[in-house]
Amino acid sequence: MEGGAPGALIQFVPFILIFAIFYFLMIAPMRKRQKALQSMVANLKKGDAVITQGGLYGEVSGLKDDSVILKLGENVKVRVARSAIAGMQGQEDQS
Repeated sequence: MEGGAPGALIQFVPFILIFAIFYFLMIAPMRKRQKALQSMVANLKKGDAVITQGGLYGEVSGLKDDSVILKLGENVKVRVARSAIAGMQGQEDQS
């Protein structure tokens, strides 16, 4: 019976290695990208050119606590949630 315990532990080593590889290749970069996006959204200012998750390109014309007023064109302004901002224009292809 004593010989069975180390064998059972060795069987879990491949699963642990797969999880470690998955973490460093998938989860860690995703968390880093998400923190950068949150920082960018928190630091938005009037005049920034952004793109929304829906694909709308606009310029920030106003900021509120949980929303952003985007100018999409002449006399066209929309209010979107800050969480709908996907990135700055020109930086959307860096993901």
